[in-house]
Amino acid sequence: MSLFSKKDKAAPAEAPEVYVDGYSAEPEVVTEEQVNEVMKKYDRESNTRIWTGVPHRLVTAVMALFSLYCIWSTLFNKAPLEVRLTAFLGSVIVMGYLYYPASKRHVRPNYMPWYDWIIMIVGAACFFYWCFGYASLARVLTSATKLTDLQVAIGVVGLLTMFELCRRCVGIPILCVLGVLLVYTFTTGLTLRRLIYTLFYSTGGVIGTPAQVCAKFIVVFIVFGAFLERTGIAKFFIDLANKIAGWSSGGPAKVAVISSALCGMVSGSSVGNTVTTGSVTIPMMKKTGYKPEFAGAVEAAASTGGQIMPPIMGAAAFLMAEYMGIPYGTVALKAILPAVLYFSGIFIAVHLEARKLGLKGLDRSELMPAKDLLIKIYLLAPLVVLVWLVSANLRTMAFAAAVSILIAIAVGLPQQIIDSSAARREKGAGSVIGDVLKETGKTIFASLEAGGKGTITVAVACAVAGCIAGCITATGLASKLITGIVAISRNSVFFALFLTMLCCIVLGMGVPTTANYCIMAATCAPILIKMGLPAVSAHFFVFYFGIVADITPPVALAAYAGSAIARSNPMKTGVNATKLAIAAFIVPYIFAFNPTLLFENVTAWWQVLQIAVTSMVGIFGVAACLNGFLYKKMPWVLRIVILAGGLMLMYPTTITDIAGTALVIGVVLIQRITGKKPAVA
Repeated sequence: MSLFSKKDKAAPAEAPEVYVDGYSAEPEVVTEEQVNEVMKKYDRESNTRIWTGVPHRLVTAVMALFSLYCIWSTLFNKAPLEVRLTAFLGSVIVMGYLYYPASKRHVRPNYMPWYDWIIMIVGAACFFYWCFGYASLARVLTSATKLTDLQVAIGVVGLLTMFELCRRCVGIPILCVLGVLLVYTFTTGLTLRRLIYTLFYSTGGVIGTPAQVCAKFIVVFIVFGAFLERTGIAKFFIDLANKIAGWSSGGPAKVAVISSALCGMVSGSSVGNTVTTGSVTIPMMKKTGYKPEFAGAVEAAASTGGQIMPPIMGAAAFLMAEYMGIPYGTVALKAILPAVLYFSGIFIAVHLEARKLGLKGLDRSELMPAKDLLIKIYLLAPLVVLVWLVSANLRTMAFAAAVSILIAIAVGLPQQIIDSSAARREKGAGSVIGDVLKETGKTIFASLEAGGKGTITVAVACAVAGCIAGCITATGLASKLITGIVAISRNSVFFALFLTMLCCIVLGMGVPTTANYCIMAATCAPILIKMGLPAVSAHFFVFYFGIVADITPPVALAAYAGSAIARSNPMKTGVNATKLAIAAFIVPYIFAFNPTLLFENVTAWWQVLQIAVTSMVGIFGVAACLNGFLYKKMPWVLRIVILAGGLMLMYPTTITDIAGTALVIGVVLIQRITGKKPAVA
């Protein structure tokens, strides 16, 4: 069953279609089948093999055991780094081929071709060869010249197996980047033996920094996220957002912004977050009166921003901490103000659109009573404990995540007790305690299985990103890029930032955020640092623009997923999402020119307050220009004036702050005086 009817010739072949005479009526609630269909269409991670019966139980057991192993390894394993990482990646190879087929044609119950079994076994064996033979191999393999032909072959097969798995679960774009770099590597005169030694047998390739961070930190937090999702916290966030903003003008769209920001702390996937929360919020927005393109865009823009939302910030936050050499808690702290500005920009745009259309909010009778929300406040306990342990720096991040997992299990018990009691009343028999223990066991097992599955794509992306970084390091390409960009930009920081932005967006089209950031951290961030930017500003800059690729046409996967739920034109949805997320294109320039926004070089509290207020007013000015409405429709002259004022507030000088504030306030006053009543479009 398709969600769409093919009538719009302007829509891309892979995009959802709409009706030519507007939009057809659809159910108010998006079904689980529709959600799964959209996920499979736009999220490669959802295209998995179908296991049933005994094979299903065996595969899920492998995933659950892997999660347990990762938690144990992170907390207690003292083996050499190479041993731990090759064991980790060898296990990922096994799980990856068990889950991801070569193509959709192979997706049928309990089917895995014979050649996939061979690739899986041989590929994993290559990594386990390095793992179990490390004690003897480490003494021999001190340089590339010491490699035997057999060891070169093992390295080649191991890498090719990982690259094929990357094609299956991550996508081709990142492999295209790697392919170009491999060709360039050979043109520099690097031999195959030297390349295999760098990428497979040293810590500068497949088991480089990205894989190290993934195995040490990311996987434990992925497992924690899986446990947290099963406590029902996502529904709590939506109910909380409804209570906060659902009643206001255009409330459902504001609910989408708030709930996606909160859910994004748990989910590291733009597409996954868009589909999960969007299945609830997008129908609500359309029912209120928002156009389908706008409803899908709001959810896509807000869900994409979930990856910059502390404290978890997706997987890239841990990589940022490693690359910059600062504590993870410091990274999360520095991300607060930019994240607030990002979501404030979307919130302002949503409010202006609601005012322009004259939309109302939800009836207060439809909202959950405050007392019912307060009863469920305990669901936040795992996050609160996590933030406290990390910020207080009492124990390691892995320990903090492990403790938070235990608390998440405890938090889920009340609902298990309620459900078991209700079932017992219906059946008239059974033990509540026995049912609770049984259901809790199922939840733990399902969470561990989901954590193991969620690790596959991130681990593969990190491994391939490590190979890309290895090629860049081996060829000295980074220093050549730095010299070239500095020469082209003629020491213009703004021009260097602009070129870096374009590079991040283009590379981010189809490349996971973690891999994108790893590549940019190895190539573009050093360029910006060379131009005089603080390291923190440079790394946050490339991180932000790697994320917005998910909503920037033509390859805007999150926007396309939102359009699928909204049944809207995908390209228009992508354009709307880009306009809504305009703060994501502006905020990085703000903290590039004024690192105070990242709490860098702060000597007084009022400096932070000043940059926060002026940036907020500036984002308001830009959003108002793009929307074209305040108290009434704005003429182009006033739109240009308020845009100029907004942009001036982005530049950190007293003169531009005063002038920009005057322009923005001036336009608002003119609109207020001349607009006697809100106009309805």
